Amino acid sequence: MLPRRGHQDSLAKQYKTMQLSLSVRIAEEFLSKEKASMPLDELAALAKRCGYGALCMRASQVGIQSSPEAVEAAVDCLSANGLAVSMVTGDFDTVYNNENGPSALQNITPYLRLAKRLGAPRIRVALKKESDISHAQRAADEAAEQDVQLVHQCHTLSLFETVESIERTLGAIDRPNFGLVYEPANLEICRQDYGEETIKRLAKWIFNVYLQNQALKPDGAVTLPTWCVGDVSFDLISVHDPGGVDYGCVFDGLKSIGYDGTVTVHQSAQPGETPEESASRTADYLRTLI
Repeated sequence: MLPRRGHQDSLAKQYKTMQLSLSVRIAEEFLSKEKASMPLDELAALAKRCGYGALCMRASQVGIQSSPEAVEAAVDCLSANGLAVSMVTGDFDTVYNNENGPSALQNITPYLRLAKRLGAPRIRVALKKESDISHAQRAADEAAEQDVQLVHQCHTLSLFETVESIERTLGAIDRPNFGLVYEPANLEICRQDYGEETIKRLAKWIFNVYLQNQALKPDGAVTLPTWCVGDVSFDLISVHDPGGVDYGCVFDGLKSIGYDGTVTVHQSAQPGETPEESASRTADYLRTLI
């Protein structure tokens, strides 16, 4: 049985439409994801003004390292702004997708405690090697007891790098509450199809959607390593900017499978835009697609 969905997902189901969530990453730097550039009360108010229904929580604001008092303050802040939490990424190792990222799978309890207190329906986790699969199964079983989903983002340098490896890994985990954060930009970096065909192929596992954007170019300002195609260079651009991911194609694919869950803007503000300008312009753009 799939876990019940949280408040934000319930709203989506009620109105049969995708709902917008804003990642607290918008108040982080691209390469420095530990220190928030904006306190949560300001970020929550920003999200509300821009029309988002939820925040995607990361450890830069609240994580398993946070004191009980900080967690309670976050709960109060979210309630005051009428915001749900669409997902929790509870530590920095998962955020950085480093070698310690999968360690959460071996002790998922504190992450579950945090997710339940924030009212989040799902927790993002990381898998780097085949031996992580058994830990993912046990963690998913524990999460299912508390009606929480575990999800893995499409991501470079992980078992979720290519469409084939995503499908193979999710099939091996084989837990109804373990699914995918569908993220087309990472698939594009790995030279994978990210349109309707792939979305239909992975449909039964798509629990959440992340959006970020880039313009691939050999002399791009950012270079990331991948296992499947080596180093890939690109420039970061806003989700609402042309010349990057074909979001018309992505949303056509999501509509083709009847997806009506959360869509999260998962990107820092780009140079020349304040976080509020970026969040507002992206929300306006996405409303034309959903």
